[in-house]
Amino acid sequence: MSNRLKVTPNDLSAFWMPFTANRQFKQAPRMFVSAKDMHYTTSDGRKVLDGTAGLWCVNAGHCRPKITEAIQNQAAELDYAPAFQMGHPIVFELANRLVDIAPKGMDHVFFTNSGSESVETALKMAIAYHRVRGEGSRTRLIGRERGYHGVNFGGISVGGIVSNRKMFGTLLGGVDHLPHTHLPEKNAFSKGVPEHGAELANDLERLIALHDASTIAAVIVEPVAGSTGVILPPKGYLQKLREICTKHGILLIFDEVITGFGRLGAPFAADYFGVTPDIMTTAKGVSNGVIPMGAVFVKKEIHDAFMTGPEHMIEFFHGYTYSGNPIACAAALGTLDTYKEEGLLTRGEELAPYWEDALHSLKGEPHVIDVRNIGLIGAIELAPIAGSPTKRAFSAFVKAFERGALIRTTGDIIALSPPLIITKGQINELIDHVRDVLRSID
Repeated sequence: MSNRLKVTPNDLSAFWMPFTANRQFKQAPRMFVSAKDMHYTTSDGRKVLDGTAGLWCVNAGHCRPKITEAIQNQAAELDYAPAFQMGHPIVFELANRLVDIAPKGMDHVFFTNSGSESVETALKMAIAYHRVRGEGSRTRLIGRERGYHGVNFGGISVGGIVSNRKMFGTLLGGVDHLPHTHLPEKNAFSKGVPEHGAELANDLERLIALHDASTIAAVIVEPVAGSTGVILPPKGYLQKLREICTKHGILLIFDEVITGFGRLGAPFAADYFGVTPDIMTTAKGVSNGVIPMGAVFVKKEIHDAFMTGPEHMIEFFHGYTYSGNPIACAAALGTLDTYKEEGLLTRGEELAPYWEDALHSLKGEPHVIDVRNIGLIGAIELAPIAGSPTKRAFSAFVKAFERGALIRTTGDIIALSPPLIITKGQINELIDHVRDVLRSID
């Protein structure tokens, strides 16, 4: 290991850290300097079990050989190629490989660099699609309360997490929101998809009556809301949304940035729930988090609607300098190879019952007011400290790191989403860390 990675830099002030309590961190830094498979190594040489797949993204585990080798080889052969009016073979190979594992009918892929960019792309596609079909009045977008769709203006407009919205002005116009599906009074300690709340999808009919279907372009939801604290769709909820959108000619967008690539024990949440959207946003697991990349999947009829007019004209005025970057594509292909060889896109199905039992063993531990799970995702909701929301969960996060486990917190909720290579023994270890932490915090 390089000597410069063994110590904490002597000046931390220049880097304004994202989604971080900067002042607290810089007083007591938590530094990772290397990683392998299920563990990080800290700057003081401790091993930390990764209970969150980095940030929901390292699905195949850390520093996997096929991904590393693919990046090294590509960097030496073709480092960059322009994406506008030019191509390179590997981006077409990747698109075909992704379509092969996508839900049936999603035949085209548009590449981005992040989940936020995937969402912006999907929203623009939806509005433009209606316009090229002669329904230009369909510009309204419907999101959901407590939804997270990245941090760009479109994403925070359709999103519904107040802290991500309140500082940034009026956001996009013409946006409305469905109610969230978190019903702790009815669904607390549910194992898997909860029983109650499918009727909440019917609120979409109310919004359609209010605005008229002729003004609505798309509805965007996370099949499982992750960053807000793991909120699950009630049984039948997503099916109802699909039926209502189809009935009124509204596009349904699934934000699968978290749920895509095996997180639920199926390639995508669309497969898991048996509900196919019109557009699907992904990122994170597409490249195992190694190189920034996102991919937006669309149905054939959406893509084909743009393929009109003179052939020399650009059909969709949108894209990024790094769309389909060669090295990112190589990382993604190495990731897909790893998923395939190790059966990781479906491994979560096998582990889910064991994961569920381990998580729900935390019921009755101090401060725990709910536990919920699906696939290889889990959440432990804690009672907040009166007058100090988020403080209890943040204390749990710091103590877990000190004890050798990386967890994720949002509000007063602990969220867990380990790499898909986790073993049953490591599940036990992770849950034991959380149990010890819960017993140690005030």
